[in-house]
Amino acid sequence: MKVKKILFKKGGEVFTVDDMSTVYDAIALMSEKDIGALVVMCRGTMCGIISERDYRNKVILKGRKSQETPVRDIMTKEVKCVTEDFTMQDCMAIMSDKKIRHLPVIDEKNNLIGIISIGDIVKAVIDEQKSEIQNLRNYISSSYPG
Repeated sequence: MKVKKILFKKGGEVFTVDDMSTVYDAIALMSEKDIGALVVMCRGTMCGIISERDYRNKVILKGRKSQETPVRDIMTKEVKCVTEDFTMQDCMAIMSDKKIRHLPVIDEKNNLIGIISIGDIVKAVIDEQKSEIQNLRNYISSSYPG
């Protein structure tokens, strides 16, 4: 299964935050939307990503105040992205290798068109396995004459 199909099933809504916003505002939005990461935008262009892990490691453990710290100070700047043509296996390999849980999806012009999480990948794998099991059951039951 490819990223395109995962995005189609989940929808392409992406929540973003401006790099000048406070970390508190970003965390509040993540809580409101029940998500684990936000794409960070700098003047309309993706320039980073902020996750719960960034908050834990760069705010809480450093004694910073989330109401005073701008997102740009803690965001991950080197964002690994994928396109719709990547497979689930490609995404799992990237996430495992980079120890990340979210991958922004871009088009051929580098426009942000979605984001997938490890949860989306796991759900897609489970759905695919359920479908394969059902197909095998149907095949087996149609093979027996009685």
